[in-house]
This record gives sequence, C-alpha cells and structure tokens, in this order.
Amino acid sequence: MSAQPFLPFALPEIGEEEIAEVVDTLRSGWVTTGPKAKRFEQAFAEFLAEPQIECIAVNSATAGLHLALEALGIGPGDEVITTTHTFTATAEVVRYLGADVVLVDIDPATLNIDPKLVEAAITPRTKCIVPVHYAGLAVDMLAILDIARKHGLRVVEDAAHALPTTLERELIGTMGSDATVFSFYANKTMTTGEGGMLVTRNAELAKRARVMRLHGMNRDAFDRFTAKVPSWYYEIVAPGFKYNLTDIAAALGLHQLKRLPAFQQRREQIAEVYNEAFADLPLILPPAAPEGDVHSWHLYVLRLADAAEIERDAFIEAMFARGIGCSVHYIPLHLQPYWRDRYGLTPEQFPHSQKAYERTVSIPLYTAMTDADVQRVIAAVRGILLGD
Repeated sequence: MSAQPFLPFALPEIGEEEIAEVVDTLRSGWVTTGPKAKRFEQAFAEFLAEPQIECIAVNSATAGLHLALEALGIGPGDEVITTTHTFTATAEVVRYLGADVVLVDIDPATLNIDPKLVEAAITPRTKCIVPVHYAGLAVDMLAILDIARKHGLRVVEDAAHALPTTLERELIGTMGSDATVFSFYANKTMTTGEGGMLVTRNAELAKRARVMRLHGMNRDAFDRFTAKVPSWYYEIVAPGFKYNLTDIAAALGLHQLKRLPAFQQRREQIAEVYNEAFADLPLILPPAAPEGDVHSWHLYVLRLADAAEIERDAFIEAMFARGIGCSVHYIPLHLQPYWRDRYGLTPEQFPHSQKAYERTVSIPLYTAMTDADVQRVIAAVRGILLGD
C-alpha cells in the first residue's frame, strides 16, 4: 500500500471569500431562499450574457430536470429519449411524471448521445429529447436541435458536466433548447454543496418552474416577508415540490461563479499534462473540444485500449493500492436492475456504451490538486500499465 496520504478522486476548492459570504449569510438571519439566491440567479444570467435568459436556482440538477419536464407538460403516455450512458437522475425524472424513458447508445468517439440513434428512436409518443454533455464535452446540439425541429420535439439539456462548455463558441445554456440544467454538486466544476440552475428563454416555462419549485405557491417567502406591505396570504395553485436553493448554498455559488474561468483553465491545464504523459500508453484518451471551443473537463476519462494487459477493475484496484481514488462514469442504465427489468434491456442493444463501461476509468482531476498530485497520478498510471 502507498505510504503517502490518500489522494481522493475529487475535492471542492473553497476559498476565504466563500467562507466569509456563508458567515455573512448566517449572521444575516436569512438562511433559506432569499436575497442571495436572487443575486446568484442574476449573476448566473449575467455570466451566460444572453438576453431573455431566466435562471431558476434549485437544490439539485435532478430537481431542475424534473421542473423543466413538468413545465413542458411531459406525462403519462409520453416518451422521452436520452442516453443509457448517464447517471440515473437523467432518466428517473421522466418516471416521476409517469412518462416512459427510451434509451439510446452513444457515439464511440465522444461518448455523447448519438443523434442518428435519437432520430431512429422517435415514435408518435416521443415528446422530448434529453441530451447529456458527457464529462464536459458538448453534445452535437446542432444535430439534436435540427431533429427536434423536424419532429416537433422539446429539448432539455442535462448540462450537469458542462459549465462552462461551449459549442460553436456559444456557451451551453444559450443555445436553442427549451431548457438547460446545470449541477453544483460537490465534485462539479463549481459547487454550492448541493444545488443546480435551470435556465430557459421560455417565460412560461420559467413561471411554472418557479411556482412548482416551492410547493406550488404563487408567492415565495422572500417576496411575502420583504414586501413594502407585508402579506401573509398566498395561494397553492398546483401540487408542487420542495426544490428551492438556500441562501447558504447561494453564498458559495456567488464566489464559485466568479472563480469559474480560473477553475476551467486549471482543469484544462491538468488535462493537457495528462494527455502528454499518457500519449504513449495503451489508452484511448478523452476527446478534445472542437477547435475554438471549451471543454469543461469536469471528468478526465481514460479508456483502456484492447492492447492494455490489465482489466479495468484490476486497474482501479492497483490505483487504490497506490493511494489514489478513481471512479467509473457510468454503470450504464441498461445494466441497472430497474431500467433493465422495466424495459427488457440487454448489453447487446448498447454496444458502444457497454464497451466504454467495461474499459473506462475516471482519474482525479480537480482544481485543488497540486502539480505534485498530478505527477503522482501520472506515475501511478504509467507504472501500472508499464508493469513498473
């Protein structure tokens, strides 16, 4: 076993500004959804720098996806197409609404959803496409949006990995989809601990999401208790959810968002060092963003090539023995008991996702890593694959 301290797969980078903002929030007496959540929504809209964008802060990206689909009227009898190569949250929100999930395979080069397979999966019941920007590389959204227009479908982007990813030099979140949802979970490119942001240009969708975010109430607590004429009265207009983001979490987000460009640069720098260090090994390295575009580098996903003389599980065990944490993104949905059994799925239906699952490993890539940490990971990967 390694004598060095264990190097985890991911750690957030929290600075003194975030800590001070959280302390200020605690002292303010307003710790649930209030002025800082509103400031965070405004700051996020300014970051996207796109007119008519509305931002709704929520307590998770899962909540944001649920709200977006609910606002679009997805329900029993409908089908929503997404990728098998994702976390279950992408698909489970469809089942919350009583609709059915249709899973398709990925492009073997990008590991993103394959637009050709999306179009082939459309039926008269199809209402929406949920593309997932895997690891921080943008999906071919031009193709997805073209398919949606042609077939009269809605598009909700799962951008949990994709901040600040760009495509055609446009930020994900500003393209032509009905809604985009970002994640601020602890291991994401910026964090609020738990949290997410639903962004949309659709004013009706935004209005519905805001009401449903807090119990279906037509006025939130901040508006009711800070109005010039205080009012205790509210009306429940729908059976809503409890999906609001607290001011404590938003306090973190305000400063994490300011640091996001520097965070992305550091992630890209580490990815470039990895790329150079691993170029001669029996590995398939992560695909880069197209020229002129930005990869968020939320994840650095290695694929063991057929020539590698070690299996994926043994590789992860060997990394752990050297004191380095790794993960796998993802155990595809077609292998998960619920999805497998409900829809009668088999690995043969998803050959590219299945092979990726069997050969991929995500190694540490986060901004709090030192250069020495990066070199330690490199030495471990090289040592395992070269038999040192």
